[in-house]
This record gives sequence, structure tokens and C-alpha cells, in this order.
Amino acid sequence: MNIHPTAIVHASAELAEEVEVQAFSIIEADVVLGPGTVIGPHCVIGAGTVMGANNRTFSGAQVGVLPQDLKHKKGASGRTVIGNGNTFREFVTISSSTDYGDGNENKVTRIGSQCLFMACSHVGHDCTVGDRVIIANSAGLAGHVTVQDMAIIGGLSGVHQFCVVGRMAFIGAMSRVTKDALPYMILAGYPTLCHGPNTVGLERNGTSKEAIARLRKMYRLLYRSHLNTSQALAAIEEQVPDCEERQVILDFVRNSQRGIQ
Repeated sequence: MNIHPTAIVHASAELAEEVEVQAFSIIEADVVLGPGTVIGPHCVIGAGTVMGANNRTFSGAQVGVLPQDLKHKKGASGRTVIGNGNTFREFVTISSSTDYGDGNENKVTRIGSQCLFMACSHVGHDCTVGDRVIIANSAGLAGHVTVQDMAIIGGLSGVHQFCVVGRMAFIGAMSRVTKDALPYMILAGYPTLCHGPNTVGLERNGTSKEAIARLRKMYRLLYRSHLNTSQALAAIEEQVPDCEERQVILDFVRNSQRGIQ
């Protein structure tokens, strides 16, 4: 371990081999840092945070700190669980879960692996972020948001509490997401609208032309056919061959609690 003399590390924290804690950073109680993790200068890793291997925080990042929730029980610490290989750039804020004093120990703010959180982005309390997610500069997630694998959220965008951003969705810069964002699609503009499949992102991730064509057809049925949602889902089942993408779209829409954007 390489801990700068000006850093403060709580006695109960567990730091693996090859962890580096740079100048003026604070590691609070019951933190666990996996091997190869680098905590940059002037960072705070909040109490109860568990980080896997090879994560890196840059100057001023606050990870697993107390939630910005007035209902949080005074004196209690939330939970934050983070995977491997994530990058938290300058002044990123990640809130821990909220403790309402109801004895619910299953609540957690959870982040997967290989994610990039650009400068000044924010993840609210009790959020779930999947793998290989990118959240650009100054974008923010309210509490209880779910972001599925490989989604991208553009700079200065905001996602309303309890929304779900689907797998490989792309949220354009300065968007306001107030409903669930359909997997594989581009959502952008003001008001935020769905503009069809995220073709570039899909191709970069090896999606076939045939699969993209099927996604275009599902988009047209959902957004351009003048059918209501139930009718559009029935049309998708009738007209689109059974495939992984079709099942993802059907399940996502049917499980949506806020409706799709």
C-alpha cells in the first residue's frame, strides 16, 4: 500500500495490496478497497463503501458519501457497492443508499464494472448502474434510477427518480429523462423524444445489420404506427421474428412502471 502522509484512513478500513491513497484524501469507517485501486487527491470514500479491484478516483471525487435525502436517518451510514475497473473523474459524487430507520438492510447504491463517470457527474442514492456505462460531464441521476449495461448518458442531462435507462440506450446531451428510456435507442431533444436505434453504438458492439433492422421495425411499431402500446406490443410479437432484442424490448415495456419516453 502507498498511503500519503496527509491522507486519513480509518482504522476499520480494509485496503488490499497495491492500493494507493493520494494527498489529503479521507477513507472513512468500514470501507473496503480492492487491489490496484487508486484514490486521487482530496477525495472522500464514504463509510461502508465496498470497491472492487483497479478502480480510480480523480481529484475531489466523493464516492459513497451520505445521500442528499432529507429522510435519511441522522447518524446512519448507507451502503455503496462498486465493481472493478471504474473511473470516477474530478468532482464526481456518488451517494450511498438511504437509511429510513425501517430496518431494511437490503438497500444499496450499486455500480457495476468498467464504467466511466466524467467530471461533475452525479449518481443519487439507491441507484443501480450496470457494466460499461458512461455518464458524461455534469449529468445527474436522481435517487432510485436504474441504468442498464452499456448505456450512455450525455453531458448536462438529468434522469428523474425511479426511471430506467435501458441497455445500450444513448441519452443525448442536455436531455431531461422523465420516463423509462427504451433499450438500444437514441433519446434526445427538448422535450426528450425517441429517435430510433442507436445504430453507431450497436455496430460498435457487434450487433448485426439484421438485428438493427429488427430494432428499426420495433421502433416504428411503437412510435410511428399510431397504435397504442398494447397494440404495438402485439404487432411486434406478430411481425418481428423471435430474437434476443425482441424479448428485451417486450420485457422492458411490459415491466415499465413510469411508461416509456
